[in-house]
Amino acid sequence: MEKVLVIGACGQIGVELTLALRKIHGGDNVWASDIRDENPLLVGTGPYTSLDATDAEGTRTLVKREGVTQIYLLAALLSATGEKNPKLCWDLNMTSLRQVLDLAVEEKIKIFWPSSIAVFGTTTPKVRTPQMTVIEPTTMYGITKYAGEMLCQYYQKRYGIDVRSVRYPGLISWKSEPGGGTTDYAVDIYIQALKEGKYTCFLSENTPLPMMYMDDAIRATIELMQAPADMLKTHMAYNLSAMSFTPKEIAEVIKKRIPNFEMSYAPDHRQAIADSWPGSIDDSVARNEWNWKHEFDLEKMTDTMLENLKTKLGK
Repeated sequence: MEKVLVIGACGQIGVELTLALRKIHGGDNVWASDIRDENPLLVGTGPYTSLDATDAEGTRTLVKREGVTQIYLLAALLSATGEKNPKLCWDLNMTSLRQVLDLAVEEKIKIFWPSSIAVFGTTTPKVRTPQMTVIEPTTMYGITKYAGEMLCQYYQKRYGIDVRSVRYPGLISWKSEPGGGTTDYAVDIYIQALKEGKYTCFLSENTPLPMMYMDDAIRATIELMQAPADMLKTHMAYNLSAMSFTPKEIAEVIKKRIPNFEMSYAPDHRQAIADSWPGSIDDSVARNEWNWKHEFDLEKMTDTMLENLKTKLGK
């Protein structure tokens, strides 16, 4: 029986991943932890503890006491937020990862740690960015993610630990709020379309970015962790993709469903970050090695987002 610890369980990915893991392993076998108060969606579904991701001793104590066999380390400062405080971004993202990797060596724990398309920079090919390519990130968040990929690969080769990772694109969900990323507009646009009938985007209209509906991201994470180790030949983070679109394209899809919806544009500091990232991702390595397949495209995601947000917002 697996005993799972999710660090950063109250973030955008963490809430839904924790709930999915509890369905698989049983609520009592999946510990959720975060420095924040417990997310309301997690209350009553399984054990929760307040934990700073950089608290090595607190993490070690919990792991030993509960016999943890898997850790999902999701705690991080994201791209836009990280640029406001690059020192904290480095300290949080890298210290938490190194400590968990050290703990994995001691306790033989299987690790999931997410990377991001933020590892790519202006010198990376923009269209169908391949798994192996030029990687020169331009944000502190991206730097920590690429350094983290290298660290994970080092620990895998040096100590033989089982650590797995994907490069998440922008993630879109109606259940939990985004956490300060450059792709957050693709969540907020649906909320504002229903609440206000209009939205001002902080990116320019023709900025393509790789995106993914959260259900696909959660399923990809779990499928990667469940894949037999001998199937996995890649020990850097796997490229992961589902769809790519621009703000103008998502607005047009929403407008088909909400005809009076109005979109305007006021690019801010996040535009430079988005411009440094690819417009589309080649994830054929993940598809070939562990049979990854996405289910949601822009049309299906939009229907699902609007349907659920109407209920959530009482519209």
